Amino acid sequence: MTETRILHCSDLHFGRPAVPAQYEAIEDLIDHERFDVVAISGDVSQRARVGEFQRARAFIRRAARGSHVIVVPGNHDVSWWRAPLGVGQRDRLLAKYREYIDSNLEPVFRGPGITIVGLNTAHGVIWGALTWNLRDLSIIGHLHQSQVDHARDEFAKSGPGDARVVLMHHNPVKGELSQRFGLKHTRRILGAFASMGVDLVLCGHDHQEAVNYVEETKRGTIISTAGTVSDRSRGGRPSSVNTIRITPEQIEVATLVWADVERTFARGPVRCFDR
Repeated sequence: MTETRILHCSDLHFGRPAVPAQYEAIEDLIDHERFDVVAISGDVSQRARVGEFQRARAFIRRAARGSHVIVVPGNHDVSWWRAPLGVGQRDRLLAKYREYIDSNLEPVFRGPGITIVGLNTAHGVIWGALTWNLRDLSIIGHLHQSQVDHARDEFAKSGPGDARVVLMHHNPVKGELSQRFGLKHTRRILGAFASMGVDLVLCGHDHQEAVNYVEETKRGTIISTAGTVSDRSRGGRPSSVNTIRITPEQIEVATLVWADVERTFARGPVRCFDR
């Protein structure tokens, strides 16, 4: 492995919240930079409508001209009202996502020196994701033990020096402004990731960019939370995406922040971590 370059974006929300100039700037960035991987951590739609998925599909297909694209669903991509608490048409929860984006909800990418495992944390309204806060209904994410076991099995196939990356929608670290976790049972999940040697988690959901380093057991894990690319950024902050450079020695996460005057994403804070 020499170097892997990843564009990590999330919460594109094609539909009414989307800002055309912003996603068009990302398309231009992808065309110019030719990243090895474009990783999209969910919420490609706003209301799980056909037209929104169609625009997201066009975005993904353009990105795939020069990069490998890996994407997982977010809570906005789920038609949760089809089967609340498992009652109803469960096969229709992600039917539109499967039709327009990817039939595989948990794709795996293997490249020279890197494995990325996608995990679907967006299950709609299920018992495992319920909290005492009604605002969390259909919002909070969940990982079943079978999904954790699946990730472990996939990483077991990786080379001993490979970078191990998880792509999922919900943030396992509390947001700075929201003061909320996006994922249930975060300590248990992060502990499981650490035990299987996960180097990096790519997520979104919180609509505020962040880079965190968490230590569970003896293993440290980097959490790249990408901000939204829409007009729904938390606290009025500008939209943002993250770029990641992985080498055998280091992982660098840089935030690109939307500059409205220049109509482009400008390089912002950078954090580097030894592997």
